[in-house]
Amino acid sequence: MTSRLKEKYTKDVVPALVEKFNYENIMEVPKLDKIVINMGMGVAKDNPKTLETAVEELRLITGQNPVTTKAKKSVSNFKLREGMPVGAKVTLRGERMYDFLDKLMNVALPRVRDFRGVSKTSFDGRGNYALGIKEQLIFPEIDYDKVERINGMDIIVVTTANNDEQAREFLTLMGMPFKK
Repeated sequence: MTSRLKEKYTKDVVPALVEKFNYENIMEVPKLDKIVINMGMGVAKDNPKTLETAVEELRLITGQNPVTTKAKKSVSNFKLREGMPVGAKVTLRGERMYDFLDKLMNVALPRVRDFRGVSKTSFDGRGNYALGIKEQLIFPEIDYDKVERINGMDIIVVTTANNDEQAREFLTLMGMPFKK
């Protein structure tokens, strides 16, 4: 089973990028490496049940088991000790990565209230794109009535592009809805 995005990549994106950036070899064309979804749960130290629900929601959204992240340092101002669970993350690769990106661009982001596109400036200088989402309710798998707490998440799209210009063009051709 191949996803729509994977087919679009081979048919439309690769020829357009080869033409625009004059790549000598087809292996130079940028492609998706992985997508990392991170949910930071600062309240997990007080209420461990919130972390369990966040992990379950991430599992529903991505179709893959999340890993709980633990505090690396103790911070007395936040009443945080080293090793306490503070979040959850998932790293998607392969078919699940393409399915998630397709769902994000075509289903979830258009459900955001007053959505005008994602920022063009959220690249890191090496061709990776970071996107912050304020609430998990934009994904169709999440039932609004069962949500106890609204959580945000960070989505990092890692590409093999050498710079931001190539990555921006690549993601635009893949269908990422950037602001005009």
